[in-house]
Amino acid sequence: STLAFSYISLRKNDKAGLITFSKKVDTILAARNKKTHLNTINEALYNINTQYTDSDYGYLYALIKRKVTQRSLLILYTNFEHISSLKRQLPYLQAISKFHMLVVVFFENTELDDVIQTDAESIEAIYNKTIAEKFAYEKRLIVKELEGKGIYAILTKPQNLTVNVINKYLEFKAKGVI
Repeated sequence: STLAFSYISLRKNDKAGLITFSKKVDTILAARNKKTHLNTINEALYNINTQYTDSDYGYLYALIKRKVTQRSLLILYTNFEHISSLKRQLPYLQAISKFHMLVVVFFENTELDDVIQTDAESIEAIYNKTIAEKFAYEKRLIVKELEGKGIYAILTKPQNLTVNVINKYLEFKAKGVI
């Protein structure tokens, strides 16, 4: 998704850059608008190693404040499973969105959708379906919470990720907000 988005933004004569992080920042590629920059982004994405640790959004905010001095569209790929995890990071996201157009992208759990769509015919199935509906509802609450704070959000199925991110970017371009 990041590579496809970068390709489209470069074709539209915008700049593309990349920051990857978890507890610390792993990669910083300054935004550029050269077509060859796509190869650099591709290589950086290829070299990402997932660490499965909690991300330090405070550190990300401090880095963006220092390094990204021009108002920019920032697309943050993350995943919040619970509203409580969002609320811990919300002050940092709000601080970032004061200076930049922030879009938070996170995923619908498609396995939960399967459970929700299945007819519950036993007590255990009813219990599982209720829990799945609660998790799906909480994802929608996260979107409302972000949007209520002026932060754009994309809640997407993984298979629709690329299309939804590019469409949001093109929507912003069409409205002239970026």
